[in-house]
Amino acid sequence: MVKTGESTDVEERPKWDNKIQYLLTCIGFAVGLGNVWRFPYLCQIYGGGAFLIPYLIALVFEGLPLLYMELAIGQRLRKGSVGVWNSISPYLGGVGISCMLVSFLVGVFYNTILAWVLWYFFHSFQEPLPWSQCPLNVNHTGYNEECVASTPVNYFWYRETLDITADIGISDSPRWWMVICLATAWSVVYICLIRGIDTIGKAVYVTSTLPYLVLTIFLIRALTLPGATDGLIYLFTPDVSSLVNPQVWLDAATQIFFSLSVAFGGLIAFSSYNPEKNDCERDAVAVGVINSATSLYASIPIFAILGFKARSNYNTCLNQYVNVLVLTNHFEISDQNITVENYDHWLGYLNASFPDEVSSLKNIRTCNLQTFLDQSASGTGLAFIVFTEAVIEMPGSQVWAILFFIMLFSLGLSSMFGTIEGIVTPLIDLKVVPKQIPNELVTGTSVVCLISFLMALVFTLGSGNYWVEIFSSYVGSVPLLIIAVFEIVGVSYIYGMKRFGEDILFMTGRRPNIFWRACWTFISPLLLKGVLIAYVIVQAQKYPSYPAWNPDYEFFPQTQMKPYPNWVFAIIVLLCVLPVISIPLVALYRLILCGLQRKSSNVRPNPYVNDGYTGETA
Repeated sequence: MVKTGESTDVEERPKWDNKIQYLLTCIGFAVGLGNVWRFPYLCQIYGGGAFLIPYLIALVFEGLPLLYMELAIGQRLRKGSVGVWNSISPYLGGVGISCMLVSFLVGVFYNTILAWVLWYFFHSFQEPLPWSQCPLNVNHTGYNEECVASTPVNYFWYRETLDITADIGISDSPRWWMVICLATAWSVVYICLIRGIDTIGKAVYVTSTLPYLVLTIFLIRALTLPGATDGLIYLFTPDVSSLVNPQVWLDAATQIFFSLSVAFGGLIAFSSYNPEKNDCERDAVAVGVINSATSLYASIPIFAILGFKARSNYNTCLNQYVNVLVLTNHFEISDQNITVENYDHWLGYLNASFPDEVSSLKNIRTCNLQTFLDQSASGTGLAFIVFTEAVIEMPGSQVWAILFFIMLFSLGLSSMFGTIEGIVTPLIDLKVVPKQIPNELVTGTSVVCLISFLMALVFTLGSGNYWVEIFSSYVGSVPLLIIAVFEIVGVSYIYGMKRFGEDILFMTGRRPNIFWRACWTFISPLLLKGVLIAYVIVQAQKYPSYPAWNPDYEFFPQTQMKPYPNWVFAIIVLLCVLPVISIPLVALYRLILCGLQRKSSNVRPNPYVNDGYTGETA
């Protein structure tokens, strides 16, 4: 790293127009789809409000220190990830390359999700919504059998959108409608990145703020829905007993880590466009707190709507199986006395008074509101199945569907900015592309976008959804944890805390306090290593499998769990190893190179050989 007080600007570097652009870009990169569909799911399955305890601990001792460190080294060195880690130590040059590879692989599959969002967005203008009812069969004599056997929502997702195969080994041809949506998604990314931070800085005014506007609209509407209170009580009622489960702490640590988007290289790239005299500590705290607050804020309308859906399903259960009518007739109770609203009270009273008679009733089905609230889903299952099903029941369903998918697209697009910038900035810093080529072709990432689009075509195949799940589960997990361990160890122990503290003093005017030093030196490295080891152990305990949508499965519409074939398992291992293999390879290369240089410098000229003597020449 440079000496404290020296300027690192060898040549003019682009800068943000203002501080707001920079903060919005970092917030947009950190706040992504996981804040909407992953965090609420973890709260749902891990004791509601109790999950916040390990989550906040992980934020303070793991997330914020690593976020602060990345913003600081990017701002001080004013380079992309490859240049930063080469400057810190030539032996750590592979860390920057790993950041680039992970960003590239994540961007390839992440933008496919945006293509799915566009597909739903385009169909949200139809009246009625196409996932609200089953289509007719080929002969127009009835409804489609696969749809009737499952639900219209499931059918639209698995058959109309993905046209999914029953096995990952059966690919079929690319689905042309998905190819068009994928090309559109990559075109939007290219347009927003066409002139680097100049266009990114303008785009984030919309993409980073629009989700909060939509979430607020959803919040106001969701709180007025029947059953919203049930969902919010479910969210905020803590189940402290869940904290004894080690998996809760592991998922909390990984969630905060991935949610902040550290170890991708994008945050280093964004901060490299800052002036050197900037309070990066305040920026890190602001981005980290806003990211976590957004997760909590998004959980409120999500759980309110899930509560509405649970209450609707509960009422449907009672009406469908005529429980109210059966109790009314059997016990000769006056009409209208037992209603859907007071059904639980009456059933409890009759069970206590006439338990044998109630148990003998054959037409009564157990309808439990808690059971419907416990039905959890995350990721695409929450966005494209659970939430779309809830939207159908809301008045003005088209409007809410349009707003929801606009919000998802904005969240994903902001995250793509940082992902692609984590690839492009190091390439520009390394001068891989000649300066003579126009900015629109280079900093607009046309080559990166084109290559990514071509690779992403595999996700438009009939088995494409299975491959998205593989990339999502394995590319953005172990490799990022490994990169983070090397990052924090590299700065704390190879570069040294004393020198790093001097750099922060130069940038912010004050030295890092004891909390940051303790986290960087001891707490965060131990936490990251522990999370990495625990994550690998948990994953190694079971052979990986995937849920297949198979209409011929005997328990259809349940998904059929299938183990991955050996050749797919080999690809999974490759996806975990390939992004980080550059770390030991670069270190080994530097070590060998250093050894050869030392050996050559120690060779002395032989005085008994003519070549070893140099005399004066006339």
